[in-house]
Amino acid sequence: MSSAPVPLVDLQPWFHGTADDRGAVARKVDEALRTSRFLLVTGHEVPGTVRAAARAAARQFFALPTEVKQPYAVGVGGRGWLQPGAEANAGAEGVSTPPDLKESWTCGSDSPTGDPAIDAVWFAPNVWPHEVPALRLALEDHLAHVRALADELLVIGACALGLPEDFFTRATGHPSYTLNVNRYPPLTETGEPAEGQFRIGAHTDFGTVTVLDREVGAGGLQVDVPGVGWVDAPHHPGAFTINIGDLLARWTGERWRSTRHRVLPPQDVAPDEDLVSLVYFYELDPDTTVEALGPPVGHVAAAPVRARDYLAAKLAAITVP
Repeated sequence: MSSAPVPLVDLQPWFHGTADDRGAVARKVDEALRTSRFLLVTGHEVPGTVRAAARAAARQFFALPTEVKQPYAVGVGGRGWLQPGAEANAGAEGVSTPPDLKESWTCGSDSPTGDPAIDAVWFAPNVWPHEVPALRLALEDHLAHVRALADELLVIGACALGLPEDFFTRATGHPSYTLNVNRYPPLTETGEPAEGQFRIGAHTDFGTVTVLDREVGAGGLQVDVPGVGWVDAPHHPGAFTINIGDLLARWTGERWRSTRHRVLPPQDVAPDEDLVSLVYFYELDPDTTVEALGPPVGHVAAAPVRARDYLAAKLAAITVP
């Protein structure tokens, strides 16, 4: 299967170049999000050591016996261990499938707002396993770096659309966000997948920007390219894979689209393949009302939505009863 035509964008001219350099980067990002709808970014200034430490610490946790991990088990949207069988992402599209073949450690925004109802759902305290003390330090370091990158990508996006630089980040003063560290177990552990079962079922992301650090493999990421179908997403050493979620797509009046993607099940050709991905989902201040931009930016009008209402409905849809 061929790879998707996903562009590679170097962010160094944005960080350290002239106004013309920054404009050129913004135009490349806009073009990518209008056409391929995914992009790879290098020069993002997130050290490789940060990403490596996060993955290594997560692997230590995942290697623990199930009975040791069980006290940290949570449901979708919680903070802790999302065990195998808890999630089916295709449910976000109204499609019923077997549970996704993965386990995850989840953490995210935990600075309370003072509103108990909002804090309990969107800013609950992170939980950290005492068996793997390195996990907290590694993931908090990764979170700090990728949140800064996600905000910068929103600034680039605003510039690409001819808007004030802070147009989107005005709504990320106290945002919700989640880091899912996903482990995709090997075929030797899962057994043969059921019909229609994937490591992650087909879906679009829900928020604004997704920042993905992934390991390449036979049972890896695929993108549904309009007019082409499912193609393998390319991989570039050191690059983050970037796509946008439904809320940002709505905000831009569908100028940028949240593209369907999935992660293939474990493959017979690589029965021992065991992959770990770091997936950062950036959202908004929970009470933000997202209203579609009209022409010349946007093309499709949609009813305004409140961020936390939209996100809560999607999380409920992917939860396995």
